[in-house]
Amino acid sequence: MGGESASAKEDKIYYKVQNIVASASLDVDIDLFSLALTLDNVEYEPEQFPGAILRIENPRSRLLVFKNGKLICTGNRNREQIRQAIRKTIELLKEAQPHLKLPDPDSVDFRVENIVASASLGVTVDLYSLAATLDNVEYEPEQFPGAIIRIRDPKATILLFKNGNLICAGVRKEEDIVRAIKKVRELIKDFVQKR
Repeated sequence: MGGESASAKEDKIYYKVQNIVASASLDVDIDLFSLALTLDNVEYEPEQFPGAILRIENPRSRLLVFKNGKLICTGNRNREQIRQAIRKTIELLKEAQPHLKLPDPDSVDFRVENIVASASLGVTVDLYSLAATLDNVEYEPEQFPGAIIRIRDPKATILLFKNGNLICAGVRKEEDIVRAIKKVRELIKDFVQKR
């Protein structure tokens, strides 16, 4: 899934959704030990993490499954893939623990917690000057090759690289990706280097 704004050609924002993290609840207690023993695609090490990790091939997803029926779904790029992953999870749970009173897959609501998207601004940016001038920018190239820009509205974190490529994280709606990228483009306009 990717998108663009619908304004003038030079103002278009192109991005690609890389990952959506969503949460849901099945409102049922799950025996995670039994789940890990029954299904090959489940890892459960309670000393290290309280949830089981369920891997699904189609759509390629990872779900954190907790004892109280909470799910955290990662690895998907759109809402339909999330819906399919939840449906597949419920099918697997029915196989592994047929006694569970699981909800109808189509009745399970999920909430998008985080969207990660990538984009390119098509410019070279002087990250040193950007970080030295603006308060909401961190740049420590010895630790990480990109600048970290924190935006308040919409709430987002942008990893911006010298070549103008960026990663946008922390938003919950796709329209906020466009808004965040537009804000970054405005912030960096005085720090664009000639190619």
